[in-house]
Parts: sequence; structure tokens; C-alpha cells
Amino acid sequence: MSAALGAVLTSHKKLGMWLFLVSDALTFTTLILCYAYVRIGSPTWPAPFDFSPGILFSTLMTFVLLTSSLTMVIAVDAMRKGDRRRTALWIAATILCGAAFIALHMTEWRHLMAEGVTLTANPWGVPLFGAAFFGLTGLHMAHVASGIVYLGVLGTGVRLGRFTTEDVEVGGLYWHFVDLVWMFLFPLLYLTAVKP
Repeated sequence: MSAALGAVLTSHKKLGMWLFLVSDALTFTTLILCYAYVRIGSPTWPAPFDFSPGILFSTLMTFVLLTSSLTMVIAVDAMRKGDRRRTALWIAATILCGAAFIALHMTEWRHLMAEGVTLTANPWGVPLFGAAFFGLTGLHMAHVASGIVYLGVLGTGVRLGRFTTEDVEVGGLYWHFVDLVWMFLFPLLYLTAVKP
């Protein structure tokens, strides 16, 4: 009886995460569509990024985040094999990649702010650019930071024997979602904004 009850509760974890991710996907979809609408409607929308270092730097950020997805996949696999120590190590590697992504992104933000980009103005024209760029990337970074905290709790719990394989899978779902959102933001915000 308790095994059947455990199976029902376990499925609720994944269902809860999927429902959260769907609602979060709707939020990001709305913001991305609004950004696209404003960008298409503004003939003088800035293209502030040089191929080097701008696009190369954002490509490095993307590589780091995609690497974190790989480390999370390895963590889930290790947990399925019952290796808690290895699972915790790969979760720690995922956290490290997430922190590196945030550090790289903050470096980029400092660079843009030094060039005069703010929430209300930028040196290249359309004032809404700064608000749109910082808003979308800031919301994404908040999700990465939340994921780091979540994975920190998860990794510690795994090491102490408190979490199941499904708990690690649910953590992986969240982390992969964060990476997937970036795969939409990267081309939209960077690749279409390369200086001619």
C-alpha cells in the first residue's frame, strides 16, 4: 500500500514541475513576442554587438550553459544507478556552470552599462532597448540563480540520502527548461543584433 501511495506522490512531483514550467514558458513566450513586436516596429532598433568580442562572449555563455545541461544529465544518470556521491558531484558541476554563466552575464551587463545602456536610455537610439534587454536577460538570470539554490539543496539532500531519483529528475527538468529558454533568447537578443 505504501509503495502505491509513494508512486502517486512521486508522479505529483513531476506533474507539479511540468505545470510550473508550462506557466513559466507562457511568461517567457509572452515577453519574447512583445520584444519581437517592438523590435520589428522600431526601424532604428540598435545592433550593439560586434562579432568579436560581443557575439563570441555570448557564445561562450551559451556553451557554459549547455555544458551545465550535460552535467545535469550525467547527475540524473548517476542517481538512476544509485551512486549518490557521483550524483552530488555532477550536481555541483552543474551549479558551478550556472554560477559561471551568471558571472559572465554580469560582466556583459557591466560592459553595456559602461557604454551608457540603462533601463531608460542607450547611446544607439531606441530607449526601450535597455529595458527589453535587461528585462529578458535579468529574468533568465533570476531563473538560473533560483536553479542554483534549488540544485544546492538537492545536491546536499542527495548526499545525505534524503532525495530519490525522481527528485533529481525533477531538478533536471527545471534546469533543462532554463537552458532551453536561453536557446531562444541567445539568437533573438544577440545573433540578430550584430553590428553590420
